[in-house]
Amino acid sequence: MDAADRFARYLASRRLKMTRSRRAILEEVLSVRGHFTADDLLLHFRNRGRAVAPATLYRTLARLVEAGLVHRIDMSKGQARYEPMFGRHHHDHMICMKCGAIFEFECREIERLQAAVCRRRRFHLLEHTHQLRGHCEACARLLSTPQHPAEARCSKP
Repeated sequence: MDAADRFARYLASRRLKMTRSRRAILEEVLSVRGHFTADDLLLHFRNRGRAVAPATLYRTLARLVEAGLVHRIDMSKGQARYEPMFGRHHHDHMICMKCGAIFEFECREIERLQAAVCRRRRFHLLEHTHQLRGHCEACARLLSTPQHPAEARCSKP
């Protein structure tokens, strides 16, 4: 089953239809490599001369997250980034709280420990996210070195 079929089934289970706007948003999301914001998607549509209402985009992103096709990464100050997950495997994130860089990682040992805790507690895990928040190497270096505020800038890796 492809992503469009999966999303259409998800929508139908909630008595919603696969509209042209929803399909266009899904296709755009699936074409993105890496992490993006809703504003990034809006800008992409505008640059292509395609109008998508911001409210439609935000609602569709929420539905794509619920359908498991997109992962939402909560950043600081209520902001969010997204990443397409269709056809991808589970991974976790390290998030720099200064520059916003996101680093993906996998750790079998963490996954094994989580599974063991769930077994011991007889907890039936359906899904999880694991986010480590801190400072990337460049930002940590900037924060530990006294500098003039105008010089204290981080370049994302």
